[in-house]
Amino acid sequence: MEQPYKLPVSVLVVVHTPALEALLLERADRPGFWQSVTGSRDGNESLRDTAVRELKEETGLDAGDHLLTDWHKQNRYEIYRRWRNRYAPGVTHNTEHVFGLLVPRPLEITLEPKEHLRYEWLPWREAAEKVFSWSNADAIRELPRRAPGGEKP
Repeated sequence: MEQPYKLPVSVLVVVHTPALEALLLERADRPGFWQSVTGSRDGNESLRDTAVRELKEETGLDAGDHLLTDWHKQNRYEIYRRWRNRYAPGVTHNTEHVFGLLVPRPLEITLEPKEHLRYEWLPWREAAEKVFSWSNADAIRELPRRAPGGEKP
């Protein structure tokens, strides 16, 4: 049975290459708004399972084929008013848990058209400037120190 409201617990997955190119997705419900893979936890699933599910749903990528890393980083932020109706009455804040997914090179992505219009692979600095969310920009800016073998800024 589907939950009537989204849980205010989500994941942000920064998909990136060893050269620190980051995958960005353009939101279907807000053209011009770019982001990394995101999504809310379903029921009691683990945060890792949420990340794996969202990666598959939004990009077609199988996290088992790549290196998925829990950054053990949390962001708490106010939910944008335009999306608050998706949450139970009175819920105004979300806790986001950050993960990274290392892929060998920019890969072809299979978008879920109800969620995203286009995708781009961008160098990390450009990607950080393009995303609409401060927490997403902060996570992308951490790539040089988070990515295995990543170049330093």
